[in-house]
Amino acid sequence: MTTDAFLADCRARLAFDLLSNTWNAVVLWALRDGPRRPVELRERIGGISSKVLTETLRRLQFNGLVARHAHPGAPPRVEYQLTALGRTLLAPIDAFGAWAFEHGDEVMAAQEAACTPTTQRPPHTR
Repeated sequence: MTTDAFLADCRARLAFDLLSNTWNAVVLWALRDGPRRPVELRERIGGISSKVLTETLRRLQFNGLVARHAHPGAPPRVEYQLTALGRTLLAPIDAFGAWAFEHGDEVMAAQEAACTPTTQRPPHTR
């Protein structure tokens, strides 16, 4: 196994792929306090559609980070919770959040500067 994070067969790339999807980290973080029903997750997260939430939960379940529990009854009830493996990602997500809190203004300033038209300089005369 290689340690070059840019190669396809590297485990570090797997981790980067898991956290590169915006909703993966958000849903994992929303589940940190315990099991939640999909409607509770949508309310807690805000701005995520039912379709995207379902896709994200399925992706996280496929990767072993989230477990789905169906409870019998009428109507049937489904809850999602972090697996032990999913819990191991909470610390890195928290670290990213702390970094964003500390440096977010700088990133937004850079974005704003990149979008602001530069003042035109007069043409160079000889």
